[in-house]
Formats: sequence, structure tokens, C-alpha cells
Amino acid sequence: MTDDKNLRAPRDAERVNVNEDYEVRYWSHKWGVSEQQLRDAVKRVGVMSRDVAKALGK
Repeated sequence: MTDDKNLRAPRDAERVNVNEDYEVRYWSHKWGVSEQQLRDAVKRVGVMSRDVAKALGK
């Protein structure tokens, strides 16, 4: 993890919460995708991080 204070880890690493800006930044950075790609993936497959990662090809 970088020293960027804006990239705080989520409280529940099994779920992607797109309602929290810091989580959107964290997951987008972790998977190297845009915020919109992340939101679209969550909309398609739900909030479970393993399902989102799979949908993003990660």
C-alpha cells in the first residue's frame, strides 16, 4: 500500500462499497480501473469483491 492517505483500505475487504469515496479510490487503484468501470462492475455482479474482481478480469 502506498503512503497516500486518500487510499485507506475498506473496513470490510470482502465487499466493495461504491457509496464511500475512499473505497471507490482504493478499489479503483487496486485493480487499475476507472471509477466508472468499478461502479459498472458492481452494478452488474454485486458488491462481493471476488465477484467484482472476476468481472474486471483481475
